[in-house]
Amino acid sequence: MVNFSKDDLNFYLNELSKEYKRLGGRTAPIDIILVGGAAILEEYSFRDMTTDVDAIYPAASLIKEAANRVGDRFNLPNGWLNSDFMRTESYSEKLHLYSSHYRTFNQVLDVRTVTGEYLIAMKLRAGRTYKYDLSDIVGILAEHDRAGKPITLAMIETAVENLYGGWAGFPENSISFIQTAISSGNYATAYSDIQESERQARETLAELQEAYLDTTGQENIDGTLMANQT
Repeated sequence: MVNFSKDDLNFYLNELSKEYKRLGGRTAPIDIILVGGAAILEEYSFRDMTTDVDAIYPAASLIKEAANRVGDRFNLPNGWLNSDFMRTESYSEKLHLYSSHYRTFNQVLDVRTVTGEYLIAMKLRAGRTYKYDLSDIVGILAEHDRAGKPITLAMIETAVENLYGGWAGFPENSISFIQTAISSGNYATAYSDIQESERQARETLAELQEAYLDTTGQENIDGTLMANQT
């Protein structure tokens, strides 16, 4: 596993653009959209690193081959630029409508990010208590609040509607979580508490997986953690 800092990520994206250009992308610029931890790393200050570089990009492109060559050159894990997110429930084909330009590398790689209420909507859709979804949500809320640009529940509901057509299919704990987080507004305290809860959940899950349980599915993971906490 590799921990990517913001500087690391931008370095590898720059190398990716050069490799893409060498493979024939000189006259065919391409967009990729960073989501999840990679988007947070680029746009916010509360995260120091990410282990995932989740991105949306066209399947029929040279990007995957370019990413493989960059990975081989710098000893990065296979699939360091990961499009598997596009097969999860958090993905929406409308995301490109709500992404914004971040930076263009070498005139061929236009990197876009998802931010604000749309990133929160995606994190709520996933709602994983053992990842960083909930602490990321509070971190985003806190940073916007400090900047004097608070994200309201109405804004999040609009993002949910735009991306997914409403709250149907969202985990119940996600809906109650965001309502409580917004109403309390005490993001600094909540952030540290949630981080600790997520850390404990990851430790518990690792112990259970090592011991005897097959917890490969999302529902099975959440159910296992809930059962262990009761």
